[in-house]
Amino acid sequence: MNDTPGWASPGSAPSDGHETGGTGPGDRPEGEPAAPGTKWSKEQPPPGQWSAPTGPAAPPPPPGPGSAPPPPGPGWGAPPPAGPPGGWGGGRGPGGRAPWGGGWGGPPPAAKPGVIPLRPLGVGEILDGAVSTMRAHWRTVLGISLSVAIFTEIIVVLLRGFVLDTDTGALGDPDATLSELGSAVTDSTVDSLVVFLVTLLGTVIATALLTTVTSRAVLGRRVGAKEAWQDARPQTAKLFGLILLLLLIVFGIVLAGIAPTLLVARSGGSDGAMALASLFLLAAGVVVAWLMIRLSLASPALMLEKQGIRKAMGRSMKLVRGSWWRVFGIQLLAGIIASVLSAIIVLPFAFLGAALGGDGVGGYLEGGGDLGWTFLVISGVGSVIGSMVTFPITAGVTVLLYIDQRIRREALDLELVRAAGLPESGAPGAVPGS
Repeated sequence: MNDTPGWASPGSAPSDGHETGGTGPGDRPEGEPAAPGTKWSKEQPPPGQWSAPTGPAAPPPPPGPGSAPPPPGPGWGAPPPAGPPGGWGGGRGPGGRAPWGGGWGGPPPAAKPGVIPLRPLGVGEILDGAVSTMRAHWRTVLGISLSVAIFTEIIVVLLRGFVLDTDTGALGDPDATLSELGSAVTDSTVDSLVVFLVTLLGTVIATALLTTVTSRAVLGRRVGAKEAWQDARPQTAKLFGLILLLLLIVFGIVLAGIAPTLLVARSGGSDGAMALASLFLLAAGVVVAWLMIRLSLASPALMLEKQGIRKAMGRSMKLVRGSWWRVFGIQLLAGIIASVLSAIIVLPFAFLGAALGGDGVGGYLEGGGDLGWTFLVISGVGSVIGSMVTFPITAGVTVLLYIDQRIRREALDLELVRAAGLPESGAPGAVPGS
């Protein structure tokens, strides 16, 4: 240890090779006179009042008898002078870095080369990222969504106009016969199933293309519709297989849940048996909801990791494990937002189409009557606009949830930083995460 006054604490041993001329006052017993030859002054500060220097310069030695007082300035225990802004006394050092010994200013801001900061995301950041993708790459996103929506809606309108004969007026007629009710239920079910399958086809295509666009938007890169299709085309068939497999799983679970209810109703069981059978249907619904959330990230895993169907489902199960409620809440919130936006856009067109053709708004509200081609075309235009807006939101939220879960579990943000061409500690000028 250095013996220089100010750095050596009282009572410490001298440095190696440095001999002292005598013993200090703390080395002799109390009341014993000082040995001859010692050079310590009789007037010593009381024990425990020595303090380490805090100024940059070494303090002068303690004053002896008859000596002049020391000049004003930093001494024992005196605070250091306030430095100029940017120096050691405050502010920041050269290059904007905090000086040595200054306060910790927190971790550096996360890099944000694209629509999200590369760190674990909050709910608002996921939703904002989906909207920001649509806003920043609107030509590609809206072009893909519009093309897919027009394709699917043309199929729906043609099927409803030429093939499907849906008349559900008997459902609201108290005088309808049993055969009329059965026919109305069958027509309504077939119509809903066909529309659902066609919409599912469009959703699969839009998800495949928009997954690529969103993943590039995270890195701040632009991609056109042609590039997105070239990247997604090899996995599109697998994505269809994944969706169909999920539908079969849901159908099997629902059938297992509804079977006891059908059996009890056919055998004319008691009310208690019917209530017990209904519990199976409720349990089936809970299992379906739980399983669909666990498998909700299989689609982006299949598209971005180039996985097979079984491995993509396993990846989704692994990523959602322990975060089911969080993923469920975000997906539910995104679905509600998309449904509200779609209703706001579609309903005015539906009422307009009903007023201009068919049996009018009354027939539309009652769910019966032939609404005609005018209604189908005008309401189809509203459905196209609604799908064009909702496709990017639902697909974007799913992709960003997948990326967020991988950041939390697998430190994907480091890979994304390297893929974006930024240093791992953050790039100068990177946009801080909100």
